[in-house]
Amino acid sequence: MNVELRHLRALVALAESETFTTAAAVLRTTQPTLSRTITQLEELTGVRLVERTTREMSFTPAGRQLAATARELLGALDGALAELGHAEAPLRLGWAWAGLGRHTVPLVQEWKRTYAETIELSRPRDPVEALRRNDIDAALVRRSPPSPEPLPGLAMTSLFTEKLVAAIAVDDPRADKNTVTLTEMTQDPVAVCATAPTVTSHLWDHTGDTPTTISVANTDEWLTRISVGDAVGVTAEATTYHHQVPDVAYRPIEDSPPVEVALTWPATTPHPRVHAFAQFARDYFATILSTTTPPLILDHSEPAEEV
Repeated sequence: MNVELRHLRALVALAESETFTTAAAVLRTTQPTLSRTITQLEELTGVRLVERTTREMSFTPAGRQLAATARELLGALDGALAELGHAEAPLRLGWAWAGLGRHTVPLVQEWKRTYAETIELSRPRDPVEALRRNDIDAALVRRSPPSPEPLPGLAMTSLFTEKLVAAIAVDDPRADKNTVTLTEMTQDPVAVCATAPTVTSHLWDHTGDTPTTISVANTDEWLTRISVGDAVGVTAEATTYHHQVPDVAYRPIEDSPPVEVALTWPATTPHPRVHAFAQFARDYFATILSTTTPPLILDHSEPAEEV
């Protein structure tokens, strides 16, 4: 038996999903079948690729290297196959709220300069549903603490983490402070978007104080309810770049966990250029974050660096 594409796709899916359960769902197979496929690949290569215990899984250095190479090979193959049939359509990228903050435009411009390819940008109310309807090819999503929900059928790669901020009416006494705490945010109802919320009430599980929540339909309603004092908000730091309004003040939340920002796309029928774009985005933010220390929290207050 030789190494087959199914072996490489299984390895890449496992690397991007980080668990056998999620990777099996992405590939629309069973966990035992996926495990056997990885074992076959290890036997064919003669190298241990994945360390397994009853509780966790981790890649060996050889496994990480092969997964990275396989991702590039599969992306190139998918692109070549697409070119045989028809001209490649532009990659369609969507997000619901803040995108990449200050870094959205520089990243897209740098991609266009490097590859001379256009990216179609959109802001669907629910990017994950838009992916499943094939309205877009890739989406920027935020993985909300404390327990991000799995996304079956989608591949994903993490780009960076960012801080959470409070959104408060400018005449609220808390707006006079430099920072606020999660407990302070429970004094008023918290406005939460009905689709693609950055956080939910579970953010406060560890504090013992669960706030009342108000569901809002979109960003405009969210800002309006906050500005008139009906509610407060908790959102990703990137929101402060895209949604500045005079009646709303943003303040850092000193005790909130970071939020993961990730790029996700369909696992079985990806756009031919999505893997290349994912690698480009990872490299872009790796350059910006090269001088920081873990947990690699991106600061949206400074302009994006050139890559």
